[in-house]
Amino acid sequence: MTQEANNRIVLTLSNEIHAKDTQVEAAVNLLDTGATVPFIARYRKEVTGGLDDSQLRLLQERLVYLRDMEERRAVVMESIAAQGKLTEELKQALLQAETKQRIEDLYLPYKPKRRTRAQIAKEAGLEPLANSLFENPTLTPETEAARFLNEEKGIKSIKDALNGARDILAERFSEDAELLAQLRSFLTKHGFVVSELIEGKETEGAKFKDYFDFDEELTAIPSHRALALFRGRQEGVLSVKIALSEGEEAQKPHPCQSLIAEYFGIKDLGRAADSWLQEVCRWTWRVKVNLTLETELFESIRERAEEEAIRVFGINLKDLLLAAPAGQKGVIGLDPGLRTGVKVAVISATGSVLETGVIYPHEPKKEWDRSIEILAALAKRHGSKLISIGNGTASRETDRLAADLIARYPELGLIKVVVSEAGASVYSASELAAKEFPDMDVSYRGAVSIARRLQDPLAELVKIDPKAIGVGQYQHDVNQIHLAQKLDAVVEDCVNAVGVDLNTASVPLLARVSGLTKTVAQSIVTYRDAHGAFKNRKDLMNVPRLGEKTFEQAAGFLRISGGDNPLDTSAVHPEAYPVVEKILAKTGCDISTLIGNHEVLKGLKASEFTDDRFGIPTVKDILSELEKPGRDPRPEFKTAVFREGVETIADLRVNMELEGVVSNVAAFGAFVDIGVHQDGLVHVSELADHFVKDPREVVKVGQIVKVRVIDVDIARNRISLSMKSGKQKDYRVKPTQSLPQRNKPMGAMASAFAKLKR
Repeated sequence: MTQEANNRIVLTLSNEIHAKDTQVEAAVNLLDTGATVPFIARYRKEVTGGLDDSQLRLLQERLVYLRDMEERRAVVMESIAAQGKLTEELKQALLQAETKQRIEDLYLPYKPKRRTRAQIAKEAGLEPLANSLFENPTLTPETEAARFLNEEKGIKSIKDALNGARDILAERFSEDAELLAQLRSFLTKHGFVVSELIEGKETEGAKFKDYFDFDEELTAIPSHRALALFRGRQEGVLSVKIALSEGEEAQKPHPCQSLIAEYFGIKDLGRAADSWLQEVCRWTWRVKVNLTLETELFESIRERAEEEAIRVFGINLKDLLLAAPAGQKGVIGLDPGLRTGVKVAVISATGSVLETGVIYPHEPKKEWDRSIEILAALAKRHGSKLISIGNGTASRETDRLAADLIARYPELGLIKVVVSEAGASVYSASELAAKEFPDMDVSYRGAVSIARRLQDPLAELVKIDPKAIGVGQYQHDVNQIHLAQKLDAVVEDCVNAVGVDLNTASVPLLARVSGLTKTVAQSIVTYRDAHGAFKNRKDLMNVPRLGEKTFEQAAGFLRISGGDNPLDTSAVHPEAYPVVEKILAKTGCDISTLIGNHEVLKGLKASEFTDDRFGIPTVKDILSELEKPGRDPRPEFKTAVFREGVETIADLRVNMELEGVVSNVAAFGAFVDIGVHQDGLVHVSELADHFVKDPREVVKVGQIVKVRVIDVDIARNRISLSMKSGKQKDYRVKPTQSLPQRNKPMGAMASAFAKLKR
């Protein structure tokens, strides 16, 4: 890639992430040499001028797109130059193009293509006819066309000649980059996405009922509705198109046909060729441009919708991964079931499996008392303090069992918590679970996962494909490569933000550490098993396949408790230990005395310990770490309490107040688990007494919230909830505010919003 192309990329990135060119260049160089985003954000602040992880992630994502675009730009320019048609004007237009679409528009007239009708007409000698009628509308089309009849070349009639001339002009018009940009802009600004039910698909497509008669402004349609429309179209239930308002669609000529005519200066002044030229414009719009632009705009809508869906999935995943850990406490994991029983796994404070088994408190065996006795005995024997209950089938019944256990044996001091079991079954049957528990029945592995994810959600959930955790929407409809890249980045950021205990971490957890691959992570565990616990970070250099570069990227995120060097418990990178030695010399303390010593540390100035390599940002981070080494960014552990006697949707009543856990957050609201096997929806208009634009301003996945039931639809298995106090002004969005009005009723969507309002 040329230096000029690199300069364009740097300039674009600096504008997009609001940074200086020098900062962008430094970050790009670090990424190109294999540095990870967590490492750069944490340990290379001086190099990048303090770019944070969100800026670096955006830079990393856009860098791929921009480099692809530059490669395509070079290919296009080379192709046009080889044809001898690369004028200086065209070259400058290509160099100034800011999107791949713009480059393709400019390339369209020069792009090698299959033999078209226009090319056939040119070969038949009809281009002079097309040019003369276009340049001089006073000419009579039929008279001029008669001069070009040629049976040998297939021009047997005046109609044949005029059709050929039309095809030549229509292709020329449809390949004009500026015109395409104007038409695209017009449709984007004025267009509606319109969907209708395909006849005979009412029953099959019942889940798309809200879209049987639907329209919304192209620029306003949110991600979830766009993806629902595309799914309905893919399943053959909906016909979806882009249209203007009914009034505009009824105009003669069509507004887009008028734009084409205006762009080329074609006017109907009653001249001999005016009517024919208007027909060329109509043909250009209906035959050459309309379908192409609709396809492009749908692709643009899909890309935006997928990008938003992936972004939301990433945010929800981050909230779930960074949920509060219960910590090192013994846990009894319960994987609820009815006929097959409740699977039980007892986990030690450090996550080791102590016992597994099954109890049958529910139908058909109904061994309630015996089940309680078994659980009490397990808790006594192993000193368990927590009961982790999966939220699947028979969850509320099992939750009641745990409540009865706690009531009968208060001296055990047990606390029960219902946790999401999303992905537990995927993990149970995975190759990883088979390696971890080769002799354990698959049915018990789920109970182990449910127990461990209460102790440390992050450490357990990294073992599961992020897509199986279930905090996204339409996740199977979006680009799977982009989704995987985004979710992997989220997991990487979360793991490195928290840090990893080098002596207890599993291979999947270690593999998410900056710089470590699955192969290196396995080598670390193998070395640890053979040589015992690591005593200091330097021992990592003895691990096969772990070289200096990998050590540099990973060491700061790995923690060693009880090792040779107290600094190894912190996020201070080994490369910066000399800075700590300067601090020790200045204060006269030893490291054990200095760590956590607020009085001494607060009196130090970062500027006293800087040098050519480590500036004030790094020294400030070091002082902060020394004050609270290895601090966990996750919140304090709390539990939600489901209401007694409310176990199914039929138990709910309007105005009932409940406590629940946010299970998912979407653009239109939040889903809350209230313990009835069906999450309720708090619509965005019901999240707060004030107007809420983005639900994430108010709630996040895993948050404990208080809600009020405002509607229960048992037939459709839907629960509407509110988090409003009921005392404030109603800020709920009215249908006319959120949905555009064409010149017809909004149909099913209007009634759906009216129902939400009620």
